Amino acid sequence: MLDRRNSAPPPDDYWHDARRPLASLVFVAPFLVFYEVGVLLLGPQAMRNAADVWLRALLDALGFGSYFLLPVLTCAALLGWHHATGQPWRVRSGVLYGMFVESLLFGFVLLLIAGWQYSLLRTLLPMSAAAESAASLIAVLVGYVGAGIYEELLFRLLLLPAVIGLYRLIGMSPGLSLVAAILTTSLLFSAAHYQFEVVVLGNAFRAAWGEPFEWSSFVFRFLAGMLFSLLFLYRGFGIAVGSHALYDLFTLLS
Repeated sequence: MLDRRNSAPPPDDYWHDARRPLASLVFVAPFLVFYEVGVLLLGPQAMRNAADVWLRALLDALGFGSYFLLPVLTCAALLGWHHATGQPWRVRSGVLYGMFVESLLFGFVLLLIAGWQYSLLRTLLPMSAAAESAASLIAVLVGYVGAGIYEELLFRLLLLPAVIGLYRLIGMSPGLSLVAAILTTSLLFSAAHYQFEVVVLGNAFRAAWGEPFEWSSFVFRFLAGMLFSLLFLYRGFGIAVGSHALYDLFTLLS
């Protein structure tokens, strides 16, 4: 005889539900709308991050120049991921509240790490004085939210699984490929915040919108990249985005 107690659906589990791609999409959607609308309204005053610029430049190079294509593809990727995993098409409001609380917590923890690292390294590494920004507060808010979305999209949702797969192809074990991919993408994430120029096959590629290189901030961003990678892997894309964006916003208050 069938035991109905064993055939009943499992109870709702926040820790599992918060990792679902659909929950990530619903949670990230207000951040995405705020950023994209803010950029349109701000026009030339808008602050864009390198990940946003690179992703749109790639789409332009492929012949897809529509402004709204990148956010549409972001939503489509999460919907496709959710469909591929065969998970329920529902999101409980309590899960969204919990994701926001988690993001606040992890963002605050990262702020504490930043303060601790600054205190530790300021006597060991050269640190330049912070430059004053002429950007308005709203432009900074919009830019920080955009960084949380598109830097996580590029470095965690797209690059991290790809690099894990690449290391697996060259024969690394699953555990070693995961660690190596986290380290590699965190280094790339940190480096993407600085001005640089490289020459490939005689063609110069230059990023002038970043900051001048500084070891102290590079080390911190590398550590932050590892934290965001772990959040993405174990708590989901939505919480990685929320933690990143809220940390950036916390820095305005510190």
